[in-house]
Formats: sequence, C-alpha cells, structure tokens
Amino acid sequence: MMRKGRSSRGYGWLSPLLWLSLLLSACLGMEGLKGLFRLVEPDSQALIYDRADFIVLLGRHLLVVGVAALLAILLGVGAAVAVTRPGGRDFLPLVGQLASIGQTFPPVAVLALAVPVLGFGTLPIIVALLLYGLLPIVRNTLAGLEGIDPGVAEAARGMGMTGGQRLRQVELPLAAPVILAGIRTSVTINIATAAIGATVGASNLGDPIISGIVNGNTAHVLQGALLIGLLALSVDSLFARFQPASSS
Repeated sequence: MMRKGRSSRGYGWLSPLLWLSLLLSACLGMEGLKGLFRLVEPDSQALIYDRADFIVLLGRHLLVVGVAALLAILLGVGAAVAVTRPGGRDFLPLVGQLASIGQTFPPVAVLALAVPVLGFGTLPIIVALLLYGLLPIVRNTLAGLEGIDPGVAEAARGMGMTGGQRLRQVELPLAAPVILAGIRTSVTINIATAAIGATVGASNLGDPIISGIVNGNTAHVLQGALLIGLLALSVDSLFARFQPASSS
C-alpha cells in the first residue's frame, strides 16, 4: 500500500508537467507550427504573431490573473468567514447576492465602465476579473464552512478553543478542499476571460486573438487560443495535484 501511495503521488505530477511542457514548447516554438497555420491562412504574409514575444505575453497574462485571483481570494474568503460568524450572519444573503451580481455583470461591461475612471491598461481588467471571480470563491467558502459537522465545532469549543483558534485550526482546514475547488474554478475561468483585457491595452495572450480578429487573420486567433487553452489546462492540473481530498 505504501508503494502504491508513493507511486500515485509521483504519477500526480505527470499531468501538470505535461501541460506545462506543451505550453512552454508552444510559446518558444510557435515558428515550428507554421505548416499547420499555413493550412488555415495560405495567403497570409504575417503567419506567426510577432508584435510581442509569446513568453512575455504569457508572463503578463499570469500577472493579471494572479493579482485578480489573490484579491478575489482575500475578499471572497474574508467576506464568507465574516458572515458565518455570529455577528455577521445578518449579512449572509447580501454577500451572496453581491457576489452573484459580480459574475452576472459581463466583464466587457465592467471594462466599459472602468476605463473612463481607471484609464486604459491593466487595472480595468484586474477589476473585471476580480468581480467575475468572486462568486465561486464566496459560494464554496460558505458551503465549506457551513457544511462542517456542528459536533466538531462543539468539541473544539469544549476543548477551550477561542473563536479564532477554531476558525484557523478546525474550520478552515476542514473546509479547505471545498474552498480550493472554488478558487480553482475562479482562476481557470479567469484565465480565458483575461483575454478581453487586450481590447483596453492590457497586453497579454489575448493580443494575438484581438489582432487576428481585427486583421482577419485566423492563424493569430488560433495561436492565442492555443496558448490560453494550454495555460488553463496547466493551472487546472496544478490545482488538481495540490487539492486535498474531501474524504480519505
């Protein structure tokens, strides 16, 4: 059984490493795929997107998604924890509704409203991704905390733990698998959504897609879509590797 456990843990790295290798290979070796893209754009002179290096675009994409995800985690988990405490339960429906509004409001509309205030660039897309990514995190954190067996909380209280100790040592560890699943969903969705940032000057992997749409170059669209898809698969497989099991 021990060998099997170690083997499965080692095998768990195979998928993330595979997708990451494909992503980096595609970023560094897009020229090698020229023949494939020539099939969809036989007459194009600029077959491979070359206005920026794909590795640079990847780094910018990760930065935007990472900052938005960090803010969404801090706000989403913090708000869910606050409204599950005795003093904040009256605000639980309000927090859930606000998070829902954030995701139902189209990111393009958020950008349209944010640009006049924040200007062009990275900040508007971070705001849009933050609002769009809150709902899965808030919902899963609420579900994880409220799904804990009341007897466990009572046992912790009986051991003399304070409210803060119960939260840190009992509730959050038990709810962690459900919370991480919400973060995983939020981040994976926002990897694709971040591409629209290219429309407001936030340079990222959406640049080739927008360029391809504007110039009628399907090859550029496919290059951006390919890299974003590989990035989403890489990040999702990493989450799957580190996500604790809800039961064992």
